[in-house]
Amino acid sequence: MSRRHPAFTLIELLVATAIIGLLMSVLLPAIGRAREQAKGMVCLSNLRQLSHGWHGYADDHHDISVPGRFANLGGGTQNRANWYKIGNGLKYRPRWITTMGKYVELFAFDAPSTSDDRQDYDGEVYRCPAAPEWLDERNHAFGYNHHFLGNARRTNGEFHNFPVNRSRIRNFATTVLAADCMGTAAGLPRSQRLPYANNGGDYAQLGNHAWTLDPPRLTDRSDRGSGDADSPRTAVDPRHLKNVAAVFCDGHAESATPETLGYRLIPDGAFVDTELVADRPDNRLFSGTGRDDDPPDLPD
Repeated sequence: MSRRHPAFTLIELLVATAIIGLLMSVLLPAIGRAREQAKGMVCLSNLRQLSHGWHGYADDHHDISVPGRFANLGGGTQNRANWYKIGNGLKYRPRWITTMGKYVELFAFDAPSTSDDRQDYDGEVYRCPAAPEWLDERNHAFGYNHHFLGNARRTNGEFHNFPVNRSRIRNFATTVLAADCMGTAAGLPRSQRLPYANNGGDYAQLGNHAWTLDPPRLTDRSDRGSGDADSPRTAVDPRHLKNVAAVFCDGHAESATPETLGYRLIPDGAFVDTELVADRPDNRLFSGTGRDDDPPDLPD
């Protein structure tokens, strides 16, 4: 005598399918959010590890803060005076993050070059998980508060703001050292921004010249962006669930909104440059003094 095995009816199958679909619609966004939060935590950890090199450099250089990038002393790549030790070799005019990496033995390049200033970073801590392809050392994921901490660009033979003594920073815990940076695209409306391009040079491309992080408030007399006269400003990039990974001079890192860091946007999505807005941008977390100071003027 055969036994009949119980089976699902069509209605039961449809109900089960609907329940599974409902559960997936609830769980998938939560899983996606958790994944993005994890990326943000990795980014904060990377910045925190590298930040200790800022103090290492100052300890070795009579209290001088890391320059954003060493100035061109003439002769370009052929002048050995433009080559600097970065821990595992010599590098042509390294940028701030490469210099800091030397002091924590987290080297930026497997084979640093004295003839190339657009190398891609090899060290994993130099990668932001939310922008993993942004590895060009000029168009990088992280920008430095060079206006206030060490802008070694020169105009008419004068540094813009270098050297800067570490001891002038009144409160390390409330002074931004570096953060996720959007590059010069931040100064343009959202509708005009273009995708990231490794070795790219268009102001509208995400990540262009993002190794520099302009403070929230600029003036008509301050440096901005790439340093060229027609350059838009740079600003933070809220790439982690609308938050920015930022590290401070005391080595702690935190996630914050652009507004919390002092930035303001105009309705088209561009970050305020020198536009007059009711709630104006504020440099208190960048100046090193705790005041809303103007960024340094360009040399005459």
